[in-house]
Amino acid sequence: MQVAILAGGLATRLGKLTQNVPKSLLMVKKKPFLQYQLERLREHGIADVVLCTGHLGHQIQDHFGDGSRFGVNLVYSHEEKPLGTAGALRLAKDKLQDPFFTIYGDSYLSLDFAAILQYFDSRDRLALMTVYRNADLYDRSNTVVRGQLVEKYSKREKTQGMVYIDYGANLFSRQALELVPEGQFYSLEDLFIQLIEMKELLAYEVKERFYEIGSLEGLTEFREHMEKAEGGCSC
Repeated sequence: MQVAILAGGLATRLGKLTQNVPKSLLMVKKKPFLQYQLERLREHGIADVVLCTGHLGHQIQDHFGDGSRFGVNLVYSHEEKPLGTAGALRLAKDKLQDPFFTIYGDSYLSLDFAAILQYFDSRDRLALMTVYRNADLYDRSNTVVRGQLVEKYSKREKTQGMVYIDYGANLFSRQALELVPEGQFYSLEDLFIQLIEMKELLAYEVKERFYEIGSLEGLTEFREHMEKAEGGCSC
């Protein structure tokens, strides 16, 4: 199994905290956030990770290198201009296995990756989105699920039946990347909409909540979570 971590965003919601440092290197209990992600992946038997970097990405590579110090194998795909989340994956295509998982660079997730892969392999679809029955609790719900498929997805428009939120992990066949225009800005939302229209986006419900550090509130909540989980100062 392989995971691509999308870590190329500008992190504007975090203000001065990320002016000179990428989100992935924000410290929580004296460890950079990305280290928590890699440790969680390693716990689930995932050692192959592609880091899709952009803004200040050289700092991530300088700190983590080839990943051997953290028990994983890291390779990098760096965008010289903003390409969006799907555009970054298209750029990294030659480094990606078939299929491959994706997670966002600000997400801390609890997943059974092997079970998700088995579910995906048993169904003939191009992609899978993990979803959580959020009902606007942790963030605005943005996904409609019907049966096995995602029926609607929008970060901008709230419509009837949107009780799920995208959990932050996806599984793609490499064939799905052919839908992404090469060298152009293209978001995962754009790709999801195409896949939904084609009835090619599976839904996989996750029961355990997610954490994120993409906002100041989320960063505070994650620090509190790790303080309770590991004990000691949350600095």
